[in-house]
Amino acid sequence: MIAVLSDTHMPKGGRALPKRAVELLGEAEAALHGGDFFTVATLREIEALCPGPLHAVHGNVDEGELRAALPETLEVEFDGARIAMIHDAGSSRGRLARMRARFPNAAGLVFGHSHLPLHEEDDGFQIFNPGSPTERRRSPRHSLGTLRIEAGRPVFEHVWL
Repeated sequence: MIAVLSDTHMPKGGRALPKRAVELLGEAEAALHGGDFFTVATLREIEALCPGPLHAVHGNVDEGELRAALPETLEVEFDGARIAMIHDAGSSRGRLARMRARFPNAAGLVFGHSHLPLHEEDDGFQIFNPGSPTERRRSPRHSLGTLRIEAGRPVFEHVWL
C-alpha cells in the first residue's frame, strides 16, 4: 500500500497529523505527497514516518527551501503503473482531459491544492486528490488516500479521518 497525502500545512496553527494518518504512513511501502508541506521540518517528519521512499512535489505555500528542493511535477512508477504528481491541477472544468494531455504516459495523477477529496476516471486515466489530513476547509472531513496497483492499474481510495 502506498500512502497518498497533500496539503499538510504543518506546523501552522499547531497542526499535527492525526493518529490514523501516522499509522498508515508507518504501514506504507512508499508515500506520495502532493505539495504544501509548509516547512522542511514537515517533509522530514513524514519521511521519518514512512519506511519506504517519499515522492513529493512542492506546493504554492511551501517555504523557499522546499520549493528549491522539490520539483513542480513528478512521475513515478509502481508495478508498471506510472503515476504523475502536481500540486495545482487548475480549474475543475476540463481538468481530467487537461491532465491526461499533460501527462500522456501516466495511468493516474495525484494532486492537491483545493483540499477537496476527488477521484475521477475516464478511459483508464484517473485523477486523485486525497484532500488534507490537517486542514479540511470546505471538505466535510479530513482525509488522505491509499494507492494499490492491481494488474498494472492504480486503485485509489480515500481514507476519512
